[in-house]
Amino acid sequence: MKMSQMHQETALSRCPNCEEPLESGDLFCGACGYDLSVVPAPPEDHPTIAMATPVEGRAPGGPAASGPGAPTAAASGSVEWSAATVADRSEPPTPDGAPVPAPAGVRFDRPNTSGSDSDDFELAAPVTPDPRTFAGASFPEAALTPPDGTKLCVACRAGHVDPDGYCENCGHAQPRERDHMEQELGSVAAVSDRGLRHHRNEDSFAVSTTALPDGSPAVVAIVCDGVSSASRPDEASAAAAIAANESLLESLPRGVHPQQAMHEAIVAAAESVDSLARDDGRAQEHDPHHHQNAPACTLVGAVMAGGLLVVGWVGDSRVYWVPDDRATPPARLTEDDSWAAQMVATGLMNEAEAYADERAHAITGWLGADAYELEPHTASFKPDRPGLVVVCTDGLWNYAESAAEMAAAVPPDAHERPLHGAQVLVGHALDGGGHDNVTVALLPFAVPPQGAGSAYSTA
Repeated sequence: MKMSQMHQETALSRCPNCEEPLESGDLFCGACGYDLSVVPAPPEDHPTIAMATPVEGRAPGGPAASGPGAPTAAASGSVEWSAATVADRSEPPTPDGAPVPAPAGVRFDRPNTSGSDSDDFELAAPVTPDPRTFAGASFPEAALTPPDGTKLCVACRAGHVDPDGYCENCGHAQPRERDHMEQELGSVAAVSDRGLRHHRNEDSFAVSTTALPDGSPAVVAIVCDGVSSASRPDEASAAAAIAANESLLESLPRGVHPQQAMHEAIVAAAESVDSLARDDGRAQEHDPHHHQNAPACTLVGAVMAGGLLVVGWVGDSRVYWVPDDRATPPARLTEDDSWAAQMVATGLMNEAEAYADERAHAITGWLGADAYELEPHTASFKPDRPGLVVVCTDGLWNYAESAAEMAAAVPPDAHERPLHGAQVLVGHALDGGGHDNVTVALLPFAVPPQGAGSAYSTA
């Protein structure tokens, strides 16, 4: 909820336990289930504090896909298709001493330091009570078994959960399905978690496997991060992940080159997110501000097929390459669509200055009806040694930004246990503070045996 959209605050406007904004007439807090009837007087007023303070001296690490350990880029002649028109959005340097303006087409996908345009807050630490006791009362064993078709409250273990997701006994809000998600499918696995500061998980992912026309396997991982300042960011990320995954599963078995298939998948994802801005039936010509705050998300994906590693992205989610031989340097394979990256690219700031700025993580590319222009990025690599592909949102790489830091956070056996490795990486972000939703997919890359042919030419 945007600050400007909140209802007029009442005498008791926030939960005394977790600071969740309250509606008039609430008997229980919707976030933590706190019983508001026991509050004797309105709580003391506390100012709202912006929490997403950039880390000083942060540097991007660069998409340095070079060196003896990095996968080599496949030759551009391997596949051809019409390139999308790209508008030049860079701006000329400003005169010495003049403030650096925010480029046109910038969105914040996290709370900004002004404290506006954000509905994020710090949640109270989750409490897990004894399943057989609550508020000092004991419940018989029979009370732990709800009637058929009903759910039992995870807090008091006695009340039934109503259709809105709240306990009829204690009022506790039940965990949502997307708060924590895990999936393992053959050699690919992904984990997504709400984190410790957001009130919901706005990330989404899709992992899948299919076969190429020659019968060889293809592995897909898509990770999407909802833009928090947009409306319905959780729906946007889910729609994008599903659409991109379905597009790849349709095109790869037909023999479409993985790099073109990735490009088409990003376009399909963008169209899916665009449609969310139209599904309320309002005509855009009668509402000039209809797309002003349209659902939006970022996307990053990886495909392993025919001995190639293909990555694609729009936004600031990333792909890292971590060789199995940890003596070999790792690499970042993507470049952020962000304010900081644009400042460095145009020479207006160096990396240290740009990533220390409060605008560093403002994104300049996203999927959504209000995106200025869709500019999918794709790259193709042919690794010469086995390694691990890490596909993640900034909820993880904020705590392991450089390729070396990410490699250090990846457990040594992640290529053998990708789900466990993804769980460890999510835990790394939560231990670091969990300021954002966290999503990561791991794809172990095995180099084809010597002499084995590839379904695609890279020469």
